Amino acid sequence: MKIVIIGGTGQIGSKVVERLTEQGHEAVAASPRTGVNTLTGEGLGEALAGAQVVVDVTNAPSWEDQAVLDFFSTSTRNQLAAEAEQGVRHHVALSVVGSQRMPGSGYMRAKVAQEDLIAASGIPFTIVHATQFFEFVPWIAGALKGEDGKVRVSPALFQPIAADDVADAVVRAALDGPAGAIEIAGPDTLGIDEAVRLAVPDADVVTDPSVGYFGADVDDTSLVAGEGAWLGPRRFADFVAG
Repeated sequence: MKIVIIGGTGQIGSKVVERLTEQGHEAVAASPRTGVNTLTGEGLGEALAGAQVVVDVTNAPSWEDQAVLDFFSTSTRNQLAAEAEQGVRHHVALSVVGSQRMPGSGYMRAKVAQEDLIAASGIPFTIVHATQFFEFVPWIAGALKGEDGKVRVSPALFQPIAADDVADAVVRAALDGPAGAIEIAGPDTLGIDEAVRLAVPDADVVTDPSVGYFGADVDDTSLVAGEGAWLGPRRFADFVAG
């Protein structure tokens, strides 16, 4: 089966391409690096020719509110239009657990806009809502570090997942057929502040409930998957130890 992975040269996409190829599928990595630009449409139709499934694991280069909204809206519209022309039968997109619950975040609003476009397209779809990646936690520490050197982080619970487990889940979603919206998460639930302390022991972490999560108000349900979510096997403690 031909499966096109939009963002197939990135952190998750490259893992998805590798896994699908190992299973005998024609996995095509589509990104500007391979001559496919979903913002301009360059190379998109050619890449999708003969594809049964398209997997979108792209991420916006900027988290500025308007820039991230423009990226996901334009990229998704172009993908869906090309898929309709080429007769693609399944669109898979990677999104975020809690996207609908955090309207204060411009990034989450952009992900919701992306999800709405997919749901309205008429193309059968699976939206994989993932919690934050293990590998994202050290970045949080850097992004929230203030001029005084302190890292102010919310104690709200979240349920991080390994990037390898995300890739496994995306592969399964691509092969299983359209399933609507699903959730995936890691097996451990802990405070964001605790996770940062564990992953970046040198950081001067200050627990501050007023910080929220990148512009959004959060509580202990905002970033945690619901009942029925698929839980990856890799533990956060193993990531920290490794």
